[in-house]
Amino acid sequence: MDEKGLPGRLPERDRPWVMRTYAGHSSATATNALFRRNLAKGQTGLSVAFDLPTQTGYDPDHELAVGEVGRVGVPVAHLGDMRALFDGIPLARMNTSMTINAPAMWLLALYGTVATEQGWTASMLSGTTQNDIIKEYLSRGTYIFPPAASLRLTTDVVAHTLETMPRWNPVNICSYHLQEAGATPVQEVAFALATAVAVLDAVRDCGQVPAERMGDVVQRISFFVNAGVRFVEEVAKMRAFCALWDEITRARYDVTDPRQRRFRYGVQVNSLGLTETQPENNVQRIVLEMLGVTLSRDARARAVQLPAWNEALGLPRPWDQQWSLRMQQVLAYESDLLEYPDLFAGSHVMTALVGEIVAGARAELDKVLEMGGVVAAVESGYLKSSLVASLAKRRRRIEAGSDVVVGVNRFTETEPSPLTATGAEAIEQIDPTVEADAVIAVRRWRADRDP
Repeated sequence: MDEKGLPGRLPERDRPWVMRTYAGHSSATATNALFRRNLAKGQTGLSVAFDLPTQTGYDPDHELAVGEVGRVGVPVAHLGDMRALFDGIPLARMNTSMTINAPAMWLLALYGTVATEQGWTASMLSGTTQNDIIKEYLSRGTYIFPPAASLRLTTDVVAHTLETMPRWNPVNICSYHLQEAGATPVQEVAFALATAVAVLDAVRDCGQVPAERMGDVVQRISFFVNAGVRFVEEVAKMRAFCALWDEITRARYDVTDPRQRRFRYGVQVNSLGLTETQPENNVQRIVLEMLGVTLSRDARARAVQLPAWNEALGLPRPWDQQWSLRMQQVLAYESDLLEYPDLFAGSHVMTALVGEIVAGARAELDKVLEMGGVVAAVESGYLKSSLVASLAKRRRRIEAGSDVVVGVNRFTETEPSPLTATGAEAIEQIDPTVEADAVIAVRRWRADRDP
């Protein structure tokens, strides 16, 4: 009997998810070279990390950018930088995720312009702008405008892409940083869905989108989630996300097509849980976290990017990123994961755990909506205080030893690691001239541009 025809298997093996690495540092030219190397190694999408000045709207020569240019991402100050970033990469054949929020509309415009210069139309482009400003007030701080004004900009981007870029995800509701800031699975689901409701309500009421197009809007809303090492709980969390999203979009926005109601998400697995001590243990943490968003076919991620084993130490080198990419490729191509239907269908344990998270998240979401929605809940301090309280509880459990972190609060005896024996050479080193070069380049661009 043909192996593919065995009972319980899919008739055809599923296609793998989009595989990315979160990349960007030093300059647009250096990052372009990194992109090209990663694509040659089998990466199937791009995920752009922007430096903090770019994320907060500052040019490299601004006084508030000092010391941060090119450190945790690529600086993009103008169209020339965007051209260099994607030089030789055909954008219509690429799925690009841009982790950018406050200046999302501006960077999307630059991206679209570069694509046009390459000979493509906006309608050919696939990818995502994160464009979720709410979580910036809760966990990161790279906002520029107040919440209500930021939400209006998000709404305008959604309306624009609906008409001109139908394959683009204009917003990536981001629960990733909520978990990093302390959110429990219930809070992560509830607060992310509260943000999605705020965005969809604003789009519905803005007057730019006909009521009959709301299904098309919902279809392009994506999420960016976190996956921790408690991978059974993470599987349940993602199934709960799917169930509640289907419920909300059907009941609140009258979306009748189940394909448009599908919960679509990408994932970066947990980086905050990676440890500086015994960093080699981070490899198995990353693999377990990846399983939480890939094991369940009915709630599988559409795109995955993994941190590197040494991200707690500093910026990963290309080899470290390659290792993380190979983890995805081994799971997708060597294992039999993609040959089967959902592994948890009919599981009493999973059904009960999903039901518990759904009930808790629904109650928390109702509470936020009763306050007037997520913007009001941010402005009142409710969401921030909830996350801080959850994070404090987790820290106390770690300090007390009831939550075990291998190599940190238990099993601390260790042999010297050959992976870190070279000290600072175990991470990517940023050339100290990067910032000075960026300052010179942006001033030259201003001087030479057409007024």
